[in-house]
Amino acid sequence: MTTTRTFPEGFLWGGAIAANQAEGAWNVAGKGISTADTAMNKKNISKSDYKKQNAVSSEQLAAALEDQSTVNYPKRRGIDFYHRYPEDLALMGEMGIKTLRTSIAWTRIFPNGNETQPNEEGLLFYDRLLDEMIKNGIEPLVTLSHYEMPMYLVDHYGGWTSREVVDIFVRFTTTVFNRYKDKVKYWITFNEIDGIVRHPFTNGGIVPDRFENVEQAVYQALHHQFIASAYAVKLCHEIIPDAQIGCMLTSLLHYPHTCNPLDVLAAHKNNQFNLFFTDVQVRGTYPGYIERYFREQGITIEKAEGDSDLLKEYTADFISFSYYNSFVASADSEGLETVSGNTMGGVKNPYLPVSDWGWQIDPIGLRLALNHLYSRYQVPLFIVENGLGAYDNVEEDGTISDPYRIEYLRSHIEQMHEALLDGVEIMGYTVWGIIDLISYSSSEMEKRYGLIHVDQDNDGNGTLERRRKESFFWYQNLISNNGL
Repeated sequence: MTTTRTFPEGFLWGGAIAANQAEGAWNVAGKGISTADTAMNKKNISKSDYKKQNAVSSEQLAAALEDQSTVNYPKRRGIDFYHRYPEDLALMGEMGIKTLRTSIAWTRIFPNGNETQPNEEGLLFYDRLLDEMIKNGIEPLVTLSHYEMPMYLVDHYGGWTSREVVDIFVRFTTTVFNRYKDKVKYWITFNEIDGIVRHPFTNGGIVPDRFENVEQAVYQALHHQFIASAYAVKLCHEIIPDAQIGCMLTSLLHYPHTCNPLDVLAAHKNNQFNLFFTDVQVRGTYPGYIERYFREQGITIEKAEGDSDLLKEYTADFISFSYYNSFVASADSEGLETVSGNTMGGVKNPYLPVSDWGWQIDPIGLRLALNHLYSRYQVPLFIVENGLGAYDNVEEDGTISDPYRIEYLRSHIEQMHEALLDGVEIMGYTVWGIIDLISYSSSEMEKRYGLIHVDQDNDGNGTLERRRKESFFWYQNLISNNGL
């Protein structure tokens, strides 16, 4: 029996990028330095060593701030999307995508973060960018905070550990909502907000050697982000009543290594902890299991009067999430083979193939993640990151054949359709990254996700010429047939 796969009318097929990985132009038109601008090229660090890839110290930051070049800091140059966005958006329009997820660089609008007046040149850039998206028939999906904050706030406020940063972020959020209220109807507050527990500097501007108790600092900073996110929901509903605003989670689905109850419990705890962040942002309260963890670890969260009411009243309209791979949990992993994955590693699953970067490929895991999230929250879901990082070869005639990427996308989209048949409400799907860009974790260029190729190597050499890959035409056809 042949199954015809079609998706709901108005389904938002699209792509995703982040300002700090694509724009470049790190010191142009009044932009201030952000945490992303201090990220060094870590191409020689083991692909599975996320602790080293995400490690940062005061000494490293001082060196980065002194070095004004882009040689060792690839995110400073990105793929020059800042200057080339008309060409890139024309290609994406040709591909037929309905939406593009991108982010606004905080330091383009408020270079230090704490200014009272925004940088008009930064605001004008996003006016032009959003207008060009709309011109190409692309609905903007904008993330307010995607792995970057002003370095001034890191050095003078301790990043998100300071309650003052909430008010500073609210000023930024209010500014962009008022400026772009007629252009943007879909918003996301914090990219992968859960990541702060794994890489405190990237998500929270927390430099570990500046804090006596880093875990305490992390969870206090997270609380401030929860409050900032709730304020963003409140403001969005007031300023743009017809808009929707969601939270965003890294989906870290865990299977038990065996049916040993201890392994099952380990997987359960990992899955439960992964959902703590959406429990707060969608259910509006801190769950009992995390309160227990705080008690047992001696963590105390300072809350201002009214915080609990704010979290309860201003919950996210939808849940967006990234899904790249699943994980395996064991009560005792000593001696077991391990693999890498999105922002963390784990025990190898012998039933799954792996990517060039050692990430396990598990399409069925996406269906499970969708079902788990929807059964728990009953709110619309949006897959805003899914894709395959791989080595690509440009043939002598300029073509790029990437059947491995097509197979990855096809198999995950098939499982997304199965979840729709299961009754899950899905708003859309944006391929990460729709165009080659700088890797988040290692700042490499050769780890390519794009359906559009960018001629640039790890050291920044290349013409920056854009080329359509085979996957470009495959996705174009899929969108034109609404996933048929």
